[in-house]
Amino acid sequence: MTDQAAAPRDLANAIRALAMDAVQQADSGHPGLPMGMADVATVLFTKFLKYDPTQPHWPDRDRFILSAGHGSMLLYSLLYLTGYPDMTLEDLKNFRQLGSKTAGHPEYGHASGIETTTGPLGQGLGNSVGFALAERLLATRFGTDIVDHFTYVIAGDGCLMEGVGQEAITLAGHLGLGRLIVLFDNNSISIDGPTSLATSEDHLKRFTAAGWHVQAVDGFDQEAVARAIRKAQKVTDKPSMIACKTIIGYGAPTKAGTAGAHGSPLGKDEIAGARQNLGWPYPPFDIPEPIFTAWRKAGARGKSAWRKWAQRHAGMAEADRAEFDRRQNGDIPASVDEVIKAFKAKMAADKPSWATRKSSQEVLEVINPALPDTVGGSADLTGSNNTKTKTINTQSASDPSGRYVHYGIREHAMAAAMNGLALHGGVIPYGGTFLTFTDYCRGSMRLSALMGIRVIYVMTHDSIGLGEDGPTHQPVEHLAALRAIPNMHVLRPADAIETAECWQLALETRTGPTVLALTRQNLPTIRGAGDDNLCARGAYILAGAAADPIRLIASGSEVELALGARELLAKDGLAAAVVSMPSWELFAKQSETWRNEVMGGDSTVRVACEAATGFGWERWLGAKGAFVGMTGFGASGKASDLYKHFGITAEAIAEAARRLTA
Repeated sequence: MTDQAAAPRDLANAIRALAMDAVQQADSGHPGLPMGMADVATVLFTKFLKYDPTQPHWPDRDRFILSAGHGSMLLYSLLYLTGYPDMTLEDLKNFRQLGSKTAGHPEYGHASGIETTTGPLGQGLGNSVGFALAERLLATRFGTDIVDHFTYVIAGDGCLMEGVGQEAITLAGHLGLGRLIVLFDNNSISIDGPTSLATSEDHLKRFTAAGWHVQAVDGFDQEAVARAIRKAQKVTDKPSMIACKTIIGYGAPTKAGTAGAHGSPLGKDEIAGARQNLGWPYPPFDIPEPIFTAWRKAGARGKSAWRKWAQRHAGMAEADRAEFDRRQNGDIPASVDEVIKAFKAKMAADKPSWATRKSSQEVLEVINPALPDTVGGSADLTGSNNTKTKTINTQSASDPSGRYVHYGIREHAMAAAMNGLALHGGVIPYGGTFLTFTDYCRGSMRLSALMGIRVIYVMTHDSIGLGEDGPTHQPVEHLAALRAIPNMHVLRPADAIETAECWQLALETRTGPTVLALTRQNLPTIRGAGDDNLCARGAYILAGAAADPIRLIASGSEVELALGARELLAKDGLAAAVVSMPSWELFAKQSETWRNEVMGGDSTVRVACEAATGFGWERWLGAKGAFVGMTGFGASGKASDLYKHFGITAEAIAEAARRLTA
């Protein structure tokens, strides 16, 4: 091909060849999707997607999300062919190898151009709602000269079958996210075989019913795909879905259109046949110069758009440009620390008896005006989670500036969309539901931690203290489950002042998500203010002295009980220090000296109390330790009755300490 230009189908076949060669060399992977969607991806990346590989973090780039993440070689091939500097041919040859950038599923942070981690199916579709929403919010604030881009998604049958996918589809349709375009790989094959084994729904009608603009095209007709994308771009009041009819493993002589092309190498003979069928007589990983040059030319297509944007950015009013850049960098203005310090001082003076969910709302009342980055929300529990404040309006198609999202009863999509908001940049998402419903958010929460992004989960009704709703709503194992997730910061404050400090920590934590576990029941103010953020140390001595031979350790609502137990022990002449422990993770990061001072030496009696199961507490209890808490599920009743019924009382804590001291 040295003397002729590359045809559009040649460009698509380059993707197919790289995908089947990399999977074959790795002896692991999914060649089917890249081979089926190669023409669609070629049209998108050569004619429509706004990007510049040399400026991979350009704020106004279009976002491309491969929701069907098992087809990762599609993305890796595109990044290499279009000229992303940190995606080389050697990286493709090391597909799925230890330490490689080209993991089995796209991993955020491994290489530029990978916008999000999409392992579990449907996650990318959920993320896309947040990406598109962030674009709309920032365009409303800074204008379309600075923020004017699309979010494109390639999703497969599996993404649409997953529950989070349906939640995301209906939410995007309701919000009217007109800058969101989903390209559906409609190949009718899943791992088990034909999708007809498990589903018979009409996806076109389904998306239409959810308020989407819908089209159907032949996924191998590049001109038809281009016309459909062009038409979708013009639809401003609703998201668009283009169903691209494809054949999984297109080109493979016997496996095309079958589950055999989905999740395993094609094999040498099948690849040889595919090369013949595709008219691709080149050796593995060899891209002829005309085709390679055409791809690199396509990758350079966005350079002019980047330069023009950079000029517009430089021409912004100085204050607006500084604010835009601050938000893109994710920096927190100093004014936020100032309002939190003032809030703490007021709480120390007023000493309110508030549920920490109420304290959280009061903290947000001072944070949200000082930090326009925040985008709040709740999964249909706004009045219970206390996540909406007076200064922010509801987000909708009619009010695109609104910073509060009514996510509806879509806990999983809420968490996935918040990941998208955080990944897009320029906004800081927080969203609420009951702590027990982290079970419905967990897939996305785990990915927040895996990607190391700032997402704040406001989880209220954090124990049996929620009362009459009973054991289905009373989380007993959830704190332990969340603490088990690497890089997840679980913060359980004891009063209004600790709540303010925990919010401060959540905002300052840029390398991972935070869970704020908050009470329904009222709690007294037990702390003084002070300028230092004591919660930042994870645990600290709230009452008593480091020399005291007994430690009463608690988090959240049970710190009050530990203080009561200290008074009971004092009557017996036993000196006990109360340790408030809002965060295991932060305490584990402290110096050994600090940890020993707070917890005492090996001979120190330690009694921990938490209205949850004790799983994991043995880590902190030492040789002379006991745990006061739950051993099973809760029950329906008044909070005060439940604490007595389950033996979570100051008397029980004191008695455990006496036994260990005797």
